[in-house]
Amino acid sequence: MQRTEIDPRWQDLSVIERLVRESRTVAVVGLSGNPGRPSFGVARYLRQAGLRIFPVNPALSSWQGLPAYATLADLPEPVDIVDVFRRPEHVPDIAREAVSAGAGALWLQLGVISEEGAALAAAGGLDVVMDRCLAVEHREVVGWS
Repeated sequence: MQRTEIDPRWQDLSVIERLVRESRTVAVVGLSGNPGRPSFGVARYLRQAGLRIFPVNPALSSWQGLPAYATLADLPEPVDIVDVFRRPEHVPDIAREAVSAGAGALWLQLGVISEEGAALAAAGGLDVVMDRCLAVEHREVVGWS
């Protein structure tokens, strides 16, 4: 499988470290109710590490006792990070929603690569991280396990 080159600005370590250290709220877009899915494990880790999680998936009514939201527009407050577990073709629309919802950053998980979505989010004033795992970066920076 050919590896797509990522624009280095979407993997800026100073941005990653700042987001991991300062963020307190995370909307997990595409969060699955299936414990075997990566989104479930990442959200569970972030919640256990003390972050407030907002599940975003129209197929869920709740996740681990938390209310789930159909879209970012339905969130009760702006979030620090929108963590995306959706296919790349969905990212531009998610980026537009994240900007409209007043999010602070768009974080695209491993394998979620969308230059268009990243550019839309950045143009809207959001920090952007692409093709990195938020849980892995959190563990590396904060040292929580």
